[in-house]
Amino acid sequence: MNRVTLVSLFCLLAGATVAMAEDPYFFFEWNVTYGTISPLGVPQRGILINGQFPGPNINSTSNNNIVVNVFNNLDEPFLLTWNGIQQRKNSWQDGVLGTNCPILPGKNYTYHFQVKDQIGSYFYYPSTSTHRAAGGFGGLRVNSRLLIPVPYADPEDDYTVLIGDWYSKTHTQLKDLLESGRTLARPDGVVINGKSGKGPGGDEPVFTMKPGKTYKYRICNVGLKNSLNFRIQGHPMKLVEMEGSHTVQNTYESLDVHVGQCFSVLVTADQEPRDYYMVASTRFTKQVITATRILRYTNGKGPASPVLPPAPEGWAWSLNQFRSFRWNLTASAARPNPQGSYHYGQINITRTIKLVNSASKVGGKLRYAINGVSHVNPVTPLKLAEYFGAAEKVFKYNVIPDSPPEQEPKLVTLEPNVANITFRTFVEIIFENHEKSVQSWHLDGYSFFAVAIEPGRWTPEKRKSYNLLDAVSRHTIQVFPKSWAAIMLTFDNAGMWNLRSELLERRVLGQEMYISVLSPERSLRDEYNLPDNAQRCGTITGLPLPAPYTI
Repeated sequence: MNRVTLVSLFCLLAGATVAMAEDPYFFFEWNVTYGTISPLGVPQRGILINGQFPGPNINSTSNNNIVVNVFNNLDEPFLLTWNGIQQRKNSWQDGVLGTNCPILPGKNYTYHFQVKDQIGSYFYYPSTSTHRAAGGFGGLRVNSRLLIPVPYADPEDDYTVLIGDWYSKTHTQLKDLLESGRTLARPDGVVINGKSGKGPGGDEPVFTMKPGKTYKYRICNVGLKNSLNFRIQGHPMKLVEMEGSHTVQNTYESLDVHVGQCFSVLVTADQEPRDYYMVASTRFTKQVITATRILRYTNGKGPASPVLPPAPEGWAWSLNQFRSFRWNLTASAARPNPQGSYHYGQINITRTIKLVNSASKVGGKLRYAINGVSHVNPVTPLKLAEYFGAAEKVFKYNVIPDSPPEQEPKLVTLEPNVANITFRTFVEIIFENHEKSVQSWHLDGYSFFAVAIEPGRWTPEKRKSYNLLDAVSRHTIQVFPKSWAAIMLTFDNAGMWNLRSELLERRVLGQEMYISVLSPERSLRDEYNLPDNAQRCGTITGLPLPAPYTI
C-alpha cells in the first residue's frame, strides 16, 4: 500500500473528511471535554478529545490543508498549539496566547492551516494554563509527497509513541501550586501513549510486529519537565528523521528525548518471536522513574523478559549523542532539492542574541525569566494589538538587550517580552544556562540549525566549534546545566512567534517571549490577513479592521 493511500486511510479512520483539490483539505471536528483517565493505574480527571486520551492522530502529507473545528466543553478558556508546524505566513493559527484569543467555555474556533513545505513527526497540545498536564495532546505526522523519494524503504506500518512524565495531581492543583510560588516536585510516573504499564490494560500490547518486517516509530516527548530515555528491549533503532529533517542514519540502542522533541526511527522485527518492552525512563533525576509498554510479535510465544535494558547515566552521554546527529545532505525533504543545497554555514550573521534563563522570587513567589524579564500575557494577544495598530497600548518592543549584563539582574521585571527582528535577516541565538537543570527551548514558526551545544559560557571564539556543514534543522534544542547552545536561522516567516521553554512550570511562570517579524511591504506574498473567523478580545474589541494586505 503506497504512502498516499495509507494517509487517506489513516485520516478517514481518524474521523477526518477529505476534500480532493490541488492541495487536499482534511476536516476534523473535535470536542474537548473532561473525563476520567488512569495513566498511572489510578483514576483522575483528564482532558479528552472526542473521548480519547491521548487525542486523535492527525495524518497528513506535505502541503495538505488541515481544518480543525475545536469545541471547548471545559470550564476554562482553551487553545491548542501545533508544535513544530511552521504556519508559513500564518501566525494567526499558532494557537498561543500571543497570537490568539482563547476559546471560551461553550464556544468553538476553527483552525485552518497548511503544512506547507514540511515533512516529519510533530504533536499538538494545549497551550493555555496547565492544561497540558491533563492531556489534550496527540500526534501530528506529515508524510512526504509520493513524487519525492524518501531515503529508506516504505515501512510495514507507522506508529506514534508519545512519552512523557506525569503527575497524579489534577492540572488545577498543579496550577494552584505554581501560583502559590512553589515549583513542581518530581513527577509521580512516566507514561507511554497514556499509560505507564500499571493498572488495567497495562499488560496489553501497544503495537504488533510481523517477523522480518521493518516499522517506523515516531517518538515524541510530550511531558512537562523531564528528559526521557527511550529504548526497545532487544531492538536497535535506526534514526531517520528528526523534527522535519532527514538525518544521517545512525543506529542507537537508546535515545535521549528532551521535552518537546520528536525522533523517527526504523525498527526491524528480527528477534525471537515473543513480547518485548518499550521502555521510557527519566534522565538527570535522583530517582529514576520508568514506564514499560509491550510490543508483540504476531506469532509471539512468550512474555517479555523482566530484565530491562539499562539507561545511560550523566549528561555527558547525552551531549555526545547530540553531536552524533547529522543532517542528511543528499536526501530531499518536502521539496525536490537536496537538503544540503542550502549552505547555511556560508551566510553572514547580521545579529547575535544571547538569552540567559534564570529563576528568582518576585513578591515572595517563584518566577522564571529571560535576561531579567519574566513574560506576562496581556489580555490582548500581541499579534492582534500589532495588527490593529494598538501595540503601544499593550506592550513595548525590545525590553531586553541582545546580550544580558555580566551581572545577572537582582530584580526581575514582569511584563510582555517582545523582540523585534528584521524580516529576512540571518540571526544567531545563544541560549546560556547558568542553572543546574536541563533546559529545553522551542521556537514557533521556524526550524533552525542547531550548530553547537557545549559546557561553560559562550564567547565569540566559541564559534570555532560550530557545525557549519550538516547540523540538523529542527525546532527544539536542549541546554545542559552550566552550558550553552547556539542556533542559526533566517527570519523569513512574517508574524508573531513564540520562543518558549518547553518545561511547563517555566513557561507558565514567565520563561517565554515573542519575536515580531514584520514585512515592510504589508503584502500577501509575505503574510496573510486576519482570518474572518478570528476571535477578538481585549483593547482591539470593536476597532475597525485595518486596510488589508494586498499582492
